[in-house]
Amino acid sequence: MDAGTDDVLDAVGPRLRALRRERGITLAHLSAATGVSESTLSRLESGRRRATLELLLPLARIYDVPLDDLVGAPRTGDPRIHLKPVRRFGMVFVPLSRRPGGTQAFKMIIPSRPAPLEPTPQTHEGSEWLYVLGGRLRLLVGERDLRLSAGEAAEFDTSLPHWLGSADGGAVELLVLFGLQGVRAHVS
Repeated sequence: MDAGTDDVLDAVGPRLRALRRERGITLAHLSAATGVSESTLSRLESGRRRATLELLLPLARIYDVPLDDLVGAPRTGDPRIHLKPVRRFGMVFVPLSRRPGGTQAFKMIIPSRPAPLEPTPQTHEGSEWLYVLGGRLRLLVGERDLRLSAGEAAEFDTSLPHWLGSADGGAVELLVLFGLQGVRAHVS
């Protein structure tokens, strides 16, 4: 094997561990869901065992990611991202980036409602950035109650209580950048 292949294979274990921790899954839960023993999963994550298709396929299914993302295989061919919307908290999140971990980009769609939702602010580590594509967004950050329109952006520390929703009950579309904790709090 060449050095490039060895580097890709050496990074599989840490990538698997980071993905499991990012999703808040224990080795015991992962073992029960995949049928792979906890000791094998632990050795795989620590790099003491090489990944095989037999081990990676059930992990890819549980994590709902392409096998290429689990392995971190170098991209070849089609650079397009195949969008897979996720519905959560009555909103739609469309992942716009495909590498697990780090900052992730999403298109977020808040559907129209007869009456706007009651705010339920939350906090988590990190920061968020957003850009309104269409509609009117209500953004609560700490004590501030803001309204943003198409073409406006905001960035804030997510250790402050924050909430996003429609300002007038109409649909809102925006681009958002979440860190690891933001993905966990809002999307996962």
